[in-house]
Amino acid sequence: MVTSDNQIVEDIDCVEEIVKRDPSFVPKRYILTENDASKDMELPLLSAEVPVIDLALLSQGREEELNKLDEACKSWGFFLVINHGMDEGVLEDMKTAASDFFKLPLEDKMRYPFDPLAIEGYGRPYPVTEDQTVDWSDSLMFRLFPVRGRKLELWPGKPAELRGAIEAYSAEVGTVGKKLLGSLSLIMGMESNELPELHKEMQISMRVNYYPVCCEPEKVMGMSPHSDATTITILLQDNDVNGLQIRHDGGWVPVKPVPNSLIVNVGDVLEIWSNGRYKSIEHRAITNGTQARISYASFVTPQMEVEVEPLKQMLDDSQQHKLYKKVTYEDYLRQNLQSKLEGKSYLANYAS
Repeated sequence: MVTSDNQIVEDIDCVEEIVKRDPSFVPKRYILTENDASKDMELPLLSAEVPVIDLALLSQGREEELNKLDEACKSWGFFLVINHGMDEGVLEDMKTAASDFFKLPLEDKMRYPFDPLAIEGYGRPYPVTEDQTVDWSDSLMFRLFPVRGRKLELWPGKPAELRGAIEAYSAEVGTVGKKLLGSLSLIMGMESNELPELHKEMQISMRVNYYPVCCEPEKVMGMSPHSDATTITILLQDNDVNGLQIRHDGGWVPVKPVPNSLIVNVGDVLEIWSNGRYKSIEHRAITNGTQARISYASFVTPQMEVEVEPLKQMLDDSQQHKLYKKVTYEDYLRQNLQSKLEGKSYLANYAS
């Protein structure tokens, strides 16, 4: 919808549609206010210090690599993963098919509207109030595992290659997720099967985030600062477009794409289970004025009925106090999805 003076009406939820209709215009509801804009500085020199974990060595139980994982989860909450074993062709097929979906006409994309109960489909996964600044991004979400939980009617039929690409990618990312949970079990003082068993049945959903170009990128936010309501999140980035930033040392550290690598971050659930030893870290996505960016976030979580609370083996010998209250994962997730993205404020509700 366009007004007589060529101003785009501000109730359009598809950012790509806004850009197509008038690439020189940013609706007011997307522009950051003084309260929205973070005053923390960017720390690009720290990008080279983001930990790198070799999953092949980790899967062999190498003590040195396990120690690196432990330190990465404590000090950063984020790390790059190399030698993950995912087929490079599968990764590229996923990127190509997803990119082609976002290029479709709006009416084709709107045939698969976001279902807040299934947490699948195309649209905005978080609520937006009238007085809230809206993120400069579009999203497409799928439930990957368990397979029986998928709502295939919300999986786009166009482009024709997309469903096959998702199937192939989900199998690969599921294997990586299991390996990482096994290694996390070991550094948490458990047998390798114990953390996966705490999940009852590992759940994985995926959100493909599309960040269109913006004529005034410094005035918008691709995705607001937040932590993830997950055990871990496994992220695939475009190889040549920067955008992800993580909070570290009081500033924002850009996580530069490394070809054929993954990015993994600690989620709120792992912070609770570890009694705060491992911290879920705020992260955000910025935009640019020259090139669209797509990221592929796979969220590894417990089954809905699982009760999450600090594990006994993670309590310090000198301090047996649990930092977080018990909560079912379903309650945590549903209430989180009903809140706007705002740092780690939601996790603070469960501090004991």
